Amino acid sequence: MAPLKFTIDNNSNVLKFQQLVDAIVDSISRNQLKIGEMLPSVNQLMKESQLSRDTVFKAYAELKQRGIVESVPNRGYFVAKKITKVFLFLDTFKAYKEVLYGSFRDHLSSNIYVDLNFHHYNIRVFESNINEAIGKYSKYVIMNFDHEKVESIISKIPKEQLLVIDWNIQSHPEHSYVAQDFGKTVYTCLSSNIDKIRKYKRFIYYYPIFTYHPKESIDFFIRFCKEYNIRHKIIFDAEEFKITLGDLYFLVSDRTLAKFLDQCHINYLIPGKDVGVISYNETPMKKYVEKGITVISTDFELMGQKAAEFVNSGESVQFVVPTTLKLRSSL
Repeated sequence: MAPLKFTIDNNSNVLKFQQLVDAIVDSISRNQLKIGEMLPSVNQLMKESQLSRDTVFKAYAELKQRGIVESVPNRGYFVAKKITKVFLFLDTFKAYKEVLYGSFRDHLSSNIYVDLNFHHYNIRVFESNINEAIGKYSKYVIMNFDHEKVESIISKIPKEQLLVIDWNIQSHPEHSYVAQDFGKTVYTCLSSNIDKIRKYKRFIYYYPIFTYHPKESIDFFIRFCKEYNIRHKIIFDAEEFKITLGDLYFLVSDRTLAKFLDQCHINYLIPGKDVGVISYNETPMKKYVEKGITVISTDFELMGQKAAEFVNSGESVQFVVPTTLKLRSSL
């Protein structure tokens, strides 16, 4: 019989049966419980962990339903399959991240379990969560951000277990990544639609102070406008964000897109006719809003799929997900 050290946390919001399920899954993922090994009996867990019979039965029934354990009459419960646990660390959970997450989950093998966490670009949260997670997971899928401490923090994770996604920054050249390009692709997408852009008086990039969008996109925006002789302006202050007839706006935040549309409605301006807008990052609703919002976006479904392939196969990967402009009526 395999050893299982389990202590109920009476102060936890997690139900007791779920704590037991999680403990067994964690032990299997760490290879402390192996396929074919017998789990502690119901009576043993009742005695050692001070659980009720119903709680233990409910936990084992849940594990059996998932196919993680099997029961043999008059013998007990046995580990039926290997479990892999993944630490998924995202920055925030916006609409396009939901697409990525859904694709990631859809393409994972059935024996893989995901713990989803968020750092919100807070370096203390980033560091503490990773320190707490090290050694508890088989794979770590992490969204980095531009902070000088990030590289040293993720260096604690074995390279073969780590995948950097979305923004390949503050990482080691040997790290696996599935990321997008935030610079050259902006220039390319805009250049391929120069005729649409030229019909506007000015091209305005609003980069709000609250965004963490990579600043390299500003450099390539300026390069594009100068090379094509486009009147342009970069604004950072919300007070300057006043929609003007005949201008085209490049917006990297959905919050600013909402403010843009609010101002259009107030001033009776029609996107794509009186003013233009290009929004960054596709979401499921943008193709329906105002007859369609033009977007520059990477393929988040493909990003999720490629991340899942890394977890499933364990093979290293360095892949840049294509970024395209989806032309709709707002341009």
